[in-house]
Amino acid sequence: MSAQVGKQAPSFSLQAYDRTKDGTDAQFRVVNLSDYAGKWVCLYFYPLDFTFVCPTEIVQFNKAVGDFDDRHCVVLTASTDSVFSHKGWCDSHKDLAGLKHLMLADTTHELCKSFGVLKEDAGIAYRGVFLIDPNGVVRWLAVHDLGVGRNVDEVLRVLDALQTDKLCPCNWKPGQATIN
Repeated sequence: MSAQVGKQAPSFSLQAYDRTKDGTDAQFRVVNLSDYAGKWVCLYFYPLDFTFVCPTEIVQFNKAVGDFDDRHCVVLTASTDSVFSHKGWCDSHKDLAGLKHLMLADTTHELCKSFGVLKEDAGIAYRGVFLIDPNGVVRWLAVHDLGVGRNVDEVLRVLDALQTDKLCPCNWKPGQATIN
């Protein structure tokens, strides 16, 4: 069964590429979803390293890491590439050199399967994004086709709406009235 809104997010334990130290002191480490208990998590999947649309999304999420931090939300990204591929891509792509969030390596494809974003015939992930609350429950998800990048501002808007814990009308933005 794949991840569903209102249900516990699938747990995971995966190798991750961590470039967060200073942009050059990269390391590999194991990351578990349980490491983030008590925090919001924004987990987004992308198809493949060394591609064209993917870095535009990763750069935009990276630029917004501070905005996510302000909302007590950790940003993680994942693809079916290895940590070595992630490192090689970040080392060779100037816009990824300053990556401030972890890149999960789903080389077994189990994470993609458990979140329902695996394109099995190609062995890559669709562009899925999941907001997971501090209790580990999936609160929102969106999955895009391979050629369509996401809107990071919309992910932040939805996170803001979810964090109000109130009814938010269509096109609601922070600072606007909620529904009583």
